[in-house]
Order: sequence, then C-alpha cells, then structure tokens
Amino acid sequence: MYARVVVSGSLDGPWKPMRLLVDTDASCTMLPRKALLALGVRPRYRQACRLGDGRKMRRDMGFVYVRYRKRVAATQVIFGEPGDASVLGVLTLEELALRLDPRSGRLREVRVLPMIPAVTA
Repeated sequence: MYARVVVSGSLDGPWKPMRLLVDTDASCTMLPRKALLALGVRPRYRQACRLGDGRKMRRDMGFVYVRYRKRVAATQVIFGEPGDASVLGVLTLEELALRLDPRSGRLREVRVLPMIPAVTA
C-alpha cells in the first residue's frame, strides 16, 4: 500500500509531496537523499540498518516533518541512496497516530493511544 504524504525540513516549509510505500516491517522512514537535501535536511548521524533480506548497511539519519492529511509529526528519516526504496516506516506511523488496517489496506487513525499506567510503590 502506498500513502501520499507531504515532507519538510521545518514546519515553515517548503513542503514536498511524496508517494511512499507503507512498510510495517521497517522501523524508520527512508527518503531519497537528493529530496532531503533539497528540503534543507542535513544528516545528523550514521546508523547501521538491516534490510528485509538480512543485509546490513550504514546510512545517514536526520529529522523531518511528515504530514498525512491533518496530522503532522516530527520523525527520524534515513537518507536513502540510489536504488533504495522510499518507505513510510512504523515509527512515523506511530508518531502520526496511524495504523495500517490489514483488512482494507488503508491507513486509519488510532483513536486511543496505548499507555502503561505508572506503578506506585
């Protein structure tokens, strides 16, 4: 399933529309390096990542804002290299309070966020 989102390096923009593969097996969102740099997003650190086929890679990481309909969230992003897929990962979905409905294949709002109550001694 693909989702249309809008991405920016800051809340003030500029914003770039993107069509991303929703990948609930991917932790982080990955966007093309060229698009991120054009939005003014700069790498903050490098991180080891594991692909779905088990291969490991190191990629630059940064931070972006992602908007889906009326929801906006700041999220981590992997700087994708040529040949890498552009994906919307599960951390970004959670930050947007969205989930993938397995029956319909659509993104749905999470109406109640799961919380763990504090334990008192």
